[in-house]
Amino acid sequence: MGPRALLLLLLSFLAPWATKALRPALRALGSLHLPTNPTSLPAVAKNYSVLYFQQKIDHFGFNTVKTFNQRYLVADKYWKKNGGSILFYTGNEGDIIWFCNNTGFMWDVAEELKSMLVFAEHRYYGESLPFGDNSFKDSRHLNFLTSEQALADFAELIKHLKRTIPGAENQPVIAIGGSYGGMLAAWFRMKYPHMAVGALAASAPIWQFEDLVPCGVFMKIVTTDFRKSGPHCSESIRRSWDAINRLSNTGSGLQWLTGALHLCSPLTSQDIQHLKDWISETWVNLAMVDYPYASNFLQPLPAWPIKVVCQYLKNPNVSDSLLLQNIFQALNVYYNYSGQVKCLNISETATSSLGTLGWSYQACTEVVMPFCTNGVDDMFEPHSWNLKELSDECFEQWGVRPRPSWITTMYGGKNISSHTNIVFSNGELDPWSGGGVTKDITDTLVAVTISEGAHHLDLRAKNALDPTSVLLARALEVRHMKNWIRDFYDRAGKQH
Repeated sequence: MGPRALLLLLLSFLAPWATKALRPALRALGSLHLPTNPTSLPAVAKNYSVLYFQQKIDHFGFNTVKTFNQRYLVADKYWKKNGGSILFYTGNEGDIIWFCNNTGFMWDVAEELKSMLVFAEHRYYGESLPFGDNSFKDSRHLNFLTSEQALADFAELIKHLKRTIPGAENQPVIAIGGSYGGMLAAWFRMKYPHMAVGALAASAPIWQFEDLVPCGVFMKIVTTDFRKSGPHCSESIRRSWDAINRLSNTGSGLQWLTGALHLCSPLTSQDIQHLKDWISETWVNLAMVDYPYASNFLQPLPAWPIKVVCQYLKNPNVSDSLLLQNIFQALNVYYNYSGQVKCLNISETATSSLGTLGWSYQACTEVVMPFCTNGVDDMFEPHSWNLKELSDECFEQWGVRPRPSWITTMYGGKNISSHTNIVFSNGELDPWSGGGVTKDITDTLVAVTISEGAHHLDLRAKNALDPTSVLLARALEVRHMKNWIRDFYDRAGKQH
């Protein structure tokens, strides 16, 4: 697997639909945020207004006056003009309506914080396409897809809201986001501190860049999740790669694998890396959605899905054929928990939604996160990080080369102690916590750890099965937000 393929596989938490990679196997079937058809997912319908704001395509140059319509959503049921606040969701790489309907935490706290909820769609995703159908035509049209331009969009939108909504002008804004959106929330507070009094950055791997954290930390956490969820579970997975290699060395072995894994199409020898990538991706996605209750992203999943998976992987010391039959049962939990799927299709591509291309481009320019595996500290086949190979693959697709140091130049890397009022929340089960802020930096740059939390569990709606650790985390987050709001009004009072 090339480094870009590995990078895109791991970034599937960020990608909204299918991840476009060099190998068709590397799609985000378990994409954390968006299904193949975002309107089809059963989400709790929310009462909001859909609005559009005319944004400059380029905030940082003066040569073009072209604009596009940025979509945003507003919900003001609990908003109070006196003493209220604005919770501003910094949209990430996908359809903003889906994020709105699935960020239950904001809806749950709106009344307590007297908040107007605003969900801003990220440029180049959903309906917010700067050049319409041509937005992904080539790197010239994609040149304005950067985190900096997106943050500037958010700043301009906040100015617009304060200018046009009576009562909003003198209210505090808090940025909230998860995953890439959490990175954007933190970066927004850093870059526009006069616009947002604070930020909640959930599961935001702002340090998964350059050599700020070891490149193998992500897959080590995935492995730990499986090791803790069942005896010998991670050992069984580690052993499965060689078993696949041995079985695939003959025609009859390929035929047997096709049947044992219930694949929709016959395997060829050229498909084996593709198959292993797809299986790896499944384990990664399970680690990110290892929630304490049943959930439904692209597939219906049981509560604590890794524990269910590991029931089939208790004995690594069985024959290759029996091990792969057990691997099939484990995969079936993820792809066929409902029992409705007749076969598993490792080449099935999700929708050719434009969001796929947008994230592929971002991973080839700014969002360059090094990942690697060694097969010793993790349960995966060894893959080293190779920036040159990534660069060549990106140049072949987009005609651009990545800038691996730009994010740390722009946002400071680990040198962020001059900033204030950011809560970084991370779940210990979430592999992305390895690149997140997990210890307090200062009194106002605070880390919240959720021992039983997978990927931004705290931003999901409250649930009767929520563990105590996420209840405490949310209470702490709300307390910080209340303090930011109170301090804002205290300062405003002194100024008048």
